[in-house]
Amino acid sequence: MAEGEDLVGRGPGLALEEPDPEQPRRPSLARRVVGSTPFLIALALVAALLIKTFLVQAFFIPSDSMEPTLHRGDRVLVNKLAYLGGHVGRGDVIVFADPNGAPSPARGAIGAVLHWLAEGLGVAQPEREDYIKRVVGLPGETVEIRDRTVHVDGRPLEEPYLTDEARSCNQDFGPVTVPPDALFVLGDNRCNSADSRFGLGFVPVDAVVGRAFVIVWPPADLGGLG
Repeated sequence: MAEGEDLVGRGPGLALEEPDPEQPRRPSLARRVVGSTPFLIALALVAALLIKTFLVQAFFIPSDSMEPTLHRGDRVLVNKLAYLGGHVGRGDVIVFADPNGAPSPARGAIGAVLHWLAEGLGVAQPEREDYIKRVVGLPGETVEIRDRTVHVDGRPLEEPYLTDEARSCNQDFGPVTVPPDALFVLGDNRCNSADSRFGLGFVPVDAVVGRAFVIVWPPADLGGLG
């Protein structure tokens, strides 16, 4: 074999060695980045933030206003897509933003994204407090409490989730007519609940975050919400 026959010429004075088939190929920069631990952590974080923002979010129950259905310290999952293309139903347990809270400040597109990230990471507090209550009156309906019973459009409402003590606290109220695009909500603990009877008022439909559908903590109370 003549000297130099194992080289491939690439112009005058240029030659490249044949690749060794037994030598493993080095992965490309893109593959190294995608497979790196920091990238995977960042990807998981973004996915968690997207799920929390648009799909399902866990909420902590801070008070006794929904007893005996929910107790202080319980954690529930809220389906944020529950009313996509549908309507809120009577009896639904919903989470909603404080209808009397201050309006969100103007942040601009970049500021809004940064605040969303900070809130999702738990660094920033939500701009408006969230509440959890049960839907009793729908838009356009007339709600009245008399004889220890809630009446909607003149008909008594079946409320199997109430205790006898809670029924005793169904003090006379109304009648009031729920405005269009709003809801009348009550806590299951009628003796201790700041709801549409007191201070909270009607809840705009567009303030609804989603429907609470399952208790995930504590494990002994794990189960769905009717």
